[in-house]
Amino acid sequence: MTPPKRQRRLPEQAPPQPQAPSEADPSQSGDDPDKPPNPERLFVIGGDGERGLLDLVALVVARAEPKASTTPEQAAVLRLCVAPLSVAEISAYLNLPYSVVSALLTDMLTAELIQARAPIVRQALPDRSILEAVMHGLQKL
Repeated sequence: MTPPKRQRRLPEQAPPQPQAPSEADPSQSGDDPDKPPNPERLFVIGGDGERGLLDLVALVVARAEPKASTTPEQAAVLRLCVAPLSVAEISAYLNLPYSVVSALLTDMLTAELIQARAPIVRQALPDRSILEAVMHGLQKL
């Protein structure tokens, strides 16, 4: 079977208009006309942009209900985190990158809308042999 022989239609474009370089923006310098300008940030969510030390597996729980003053992203996180969820799960459910979710959660932590807890470290759990010894001792009583 041979694939169909179609040609892609290209959209009609007006010829690009030459623009004078702006002195305020160094990315628009006239050194290389083929070089694209620096890209803008794709996501801008309030706050200062700092990220906390939230790991992908840190558990997040809502401490408040969504209010009228919360942003749509914050309201979505508060609705999702009625039960504990990891940062990775929140990122997947909201379909946002980890860096954006981390900045959003940091802002929410400072506003005390959520509570974050590091995962339980495996070594912090008691040794199984100790638990078995305690269990056998209680059974002998």
